Amino acid sequence: MHQSKAPQHTAQHPQPAPAAPVHRRKRTLVAALGIGLAVALSGCNDDTGKGSDKESAAASKSPSEGASQPSEPAAPGGDEPMVEGWQTQTSQKHHFRYDVPAKAEKWKVLDKGTALSYTDKDGKPIVVMTAAADYREGGCSSHPNPDAIGQAGKGQLATVGTTGGGKEGSLQENARNWAGNWGFAAYGGKDHKPKIEVSRAKPWKHGGIEGYTATAQVTVTNRPSACVPPKAVVHSIAQKLPDGTMHGWVIYADQGVPDALSADDIKKIMNTVRPTGG
Repeated sequence: MHQSKAPQHTAQHPQPAPAAPVHRRKRTLVAALGIGLAVALSGCNDDTGKGSDKESAAASKSPSEGASQPSEPAAPGGDEPMVEGWQTQTSQKHHFRYDVPAKAEKWKVLDKGTALSYTDKDGKPIVVMTAAADYREGGCSSHPNPDAIGQAGKGQLATVGTTGGGKEGSLQENARNWAGNWGFAAYGGKDHKPKIEVSRAKPWKHGGIEGYTATAQVTVTNRPSACVPPKAVVHSIAQKLPDGTMHGWVIYADQGVPDALSADDIKKIMNTVRPTGG
């Protein structure tokens, strides 16, 4: 939903944690999982480069295996879109390439180095993504997270991007982390906590990636105007590189408002996700 383009600033993160060094630091997010179950999610934050991604890994300690998806043939390399007329975005840093619909369909591919983030009370980035794209940017200016700054809350109905770089936790845990944390931060943060239900992580074998995927269903609790969606959905794809670092691709999208992405729209975009091969 609503994101900032400012490289190191933007808005909030799940459940505040005691002050600690940013590098490889652990934080906590409490998300509602299943029927009324509160599970503490925690994980790694390994990326501390200036203007680069920093993520708080919120990973469930509960089992996260799921039914495997059918294997898919590897996607062709290069920057050409898999869907004719679509736009391609690439993150060499996080080894993901993906496509989004054309400009005429209100999609905007951002500069690869533009960091979209949410910050803690001290203004430090908690979740960050780069190599991003926005859907219907510049619409309603209201948003459920009052601490969003910069371009956050400018009306994007969906945002896609890449994140990661740490080694802590399992790939399954980090898949759930990225889904839960982005849902929490983008749709309320600690001051207006949304209700989050994070699925178990399921194997993802598609387009040449063998990793895990997880989904967060978000119920927004702070709706200062009708522009703020009542619900949202977040999907993540996590992959592990040979050096042991874990990297994520995330899409989060408003639901229940005009022009919202459908489940089929999101699936079509997710099906273009492939490794860079670099």
